[in-house]
Amino acid sequence: MTTKKPRGRHFFANPGPTNIPDSILRALDRPTIDFHDPDFREVYDACFDGVKRVLRTEHRLFMYTGSGHGAWEASLTNLFSPGDTILIVESGYFSDEWAKMAKALKLEVRAVAADWRHGVDIAAVKAALTEDTAHVIKAVCVVHNETATGMFIPLPEVRAAIDAAKHPALFLVDTISSLGSLDFRMDEWKIDGVVGGSQKGLMLPTGMSFTAVSPKAMEVHQNATLGRYYFDWTQMLGRNPQSFVGTIPVNIFYGLKEALRLLEEEGLPEVYARHARLGEAVRRCVKVWAGNNGPQLFCTNPGRYSDSVTAVVMPEGHDADEMRNTARQRFNVSLGGGLGKLKGSVFRIGHLGDLNEPMVLGTLGSVEMALRINGVPYGKGGVEAAMDYLAS
Repeated sequence: MTTKKPRGRHFFANPGPTNIPDSILRALDRPTIDFHDPDFREVYDACFDGVKRVLRTEHRLFMYTGSGHGAWEASLTNLFSPGDTILIVESGYFSDEWAKMAKALKLEVRAVAADWRHGVDIAAVKAALTEDTAHVIKAVCVVHNETATGMFIPLPEVRAAIDAAKHPALFLVDTISSLGSLDFRMDEWKIDGVVGGSQKGLMLPTGMSFTAVSPKAMEVHQNATLGRYYFDWTQMLGRNPQSFVGTIPVNIFYGLKEALRLLEEEGLPEVYARHARLGEAVRRCVKVWAGNNGPQLFCTNPGRYSDSVTAVVMPEGHDADEMRNTARQRFNVSLGGGLGKLKGSVFRIGHLGDLNEPMVLGTLGSVEMALRINGVPYGKGGVEAAMDYLAS
């Protein structure tokens, strides 16, 4: 039996991967070219320069064929030796993933614990580093924007905590769901290693990731002894063109060139303002839904609200995945599900990448209909609140 698919444009409201603009799809749709061809090398170099501009850095950049997890592993294996200790600032599912990976690589992991709904206390980061008088901790690892919880961590405050503790640890940051969506300044904020991916704010298919690396981190790399080959930065520096060990994913570079053009045509400050505006509209809607014992914002700390994804916790006794299935099957709207221990209790609305007011309002209207169909209590007027805000 064939299942009938809903008609009309698929509304993809996941927090990553994200919508791919038509012009990027057209840029990807081209014949294969030799990656040693001079015509491709021009595109390749332009993309490296463009990504560095978005990262606001002059430092070394390495790219990989792989998702963000691949870039994480590349960073860990290039910077550390077996038994080294890192400090992970807890933010949610993805900080836990980073910790699991580090342990699998035979690193020692310390954590600054945090309430997933309120966010970490930066003073606790400073305290953990101040107590480490022997400087055993080699790096502080932070997820800038936690996709699972709809919350960001203020990186300048973490940098200030490291400096206040007078600790030499590297500062490593995951920007996978923040780059191209939230303000980010690698060099100004003295970040030593940045992990990013293609499939979120850069509006590309999944499959390419990267690490930007400070001179301090490159010096540490020289003495790191964890096993690596495909992700080895020293190997990559000896390649022509530099970075990839093995075949370069040519087509995605043409898409990346167009993605960078779109971001810079709009202007990064304007991109960030658009994300802030659309994120606030979503939050205003959810705050109205919270009436009548309805769904609520998962993040309870207004100072940490994410402008790229909003996590929404369902009322007791109601399944988020059932509501998501209704939205997908009835209205062709795809929402993010809860990750890890949040599965079934949380759904997520992505508002990052290529989107505008009608796309957000269509998503919110579809969610409200799915809540109604599934008998979930909610306060009426949420979409109207979002419209009022956007129209103002």
